[in-house]
Amino acid sequence: MDVPQPSSPELGAPVAEPRLQPTLECGTLGPGSDIGASGPVGPASSGAPTANAKRFGPLIAVAIGVLLAVLVGAIGSAHAAWGRFANLFATRANATSPAPPKDSRQFDRLKPQTQAETLLELAVSRSDGAVDQISSRVDRWQGKVKWNSRIATLTTAALNSSDMRVRESGIEVELAAYGLAKNSASLDYLLQAAASSDHAQKIWALWALGLMANRGVQTARVVQVLTTHLKDPDEDSRHWAVEGLALAGTTDTIAPLLQAMHDDPSPTVRESAACSLAESGMFTREQRLSAVPQLLNYTEDPSLDTQTHAWAFQALADITGQHLPNDSSAWRNWYEARRND
Repeated sequence: MDVPQPSSPELGAPVAEPRLQPTLECGTLGPGSDIGASGPVGPASSGAPTANAKRFGPLIAVAIGVLLAVLVGAIGSAHAAWGRFANLFATRANATSPAPPKDSRQFDRLKPQTQAETLLELAVSRSDGAVDQISSRVDRWQGKVKWNSRIATLTTAALNSSDMRVRESGIEVELAAYGLAKNSASLDYLLQAAASSDHAQKIWALWALGLMANRGVQTARVVQVLTTHLKDPDEDSRHWAVEGLALAGTTDTIAPLLQAMHDDPSPTVRESAACSLAESGMFTREQRLSAVPQLLNYTEDPSLDTQTHAWAFQALADITGQHLPNDSSAWRNWYEARRND
């Protein structure tokens, strides 16, 4: 099975592939990384309000982990496959990543594309100073860094890092590669795209809105828009609205994610919400802990199916680091004891 390789900014949705059975092993996904009914593939270049928006490049689906799971018939979800892929990438990066730049003037002579790729690889491998270098340079990369398969691979690995600063670096590089400046003009373009009848444009924009919200661009407004899309009749739109809310990473996105996990008719969307609460996205540990009381309720809610109960237990384990049986009483006893300490 070939990964769709778009060659033009004017794109349709990727080729549909059968969905994998959801299981809660979470990784952070980026556009094009879900080989499902249709995932984000990139923005169209027409109708953008700014030069930066006009330069949007196509998103290349780098779905190595997911493809592996499909080709060998492995049982698991796209989240699981991406999580394994990101861990493997990070391990290899530690052994093969380039040496940190010692002479900043010499490094400045490299093309911005090379700078971005090199520094993000260094950030993923936890090289000292790489995150700070990205922060200091990223604004200068606007309009000079293009989305390609290497950036796609690196940002996926960064967004799966256990280090929040590395995840933030992945967001910064991804926005630069999309040509999205962190301003109201880019935001207006994304809001227009999110309301588009073009399916691929719409679901890409929902993801990208989460990136912008995380970087502080009218965050409250974006969260409101993404929350509204949780009621969208289209399953993919609800799925990517969930992913966008997880990227925004604000405390007021916890409640809508919990509601999506409980109420959404699609197991794919419920799984995505559970993963977002458990470990993907941009939440702090304290924010995730705030979801624990409701997750405890979900483990014994008779209106939920067995799979959603299991996702609630797994989310509790991921958030708390506790390895208890899938037994509501055991978890409640642990939680009450913790509260009384």
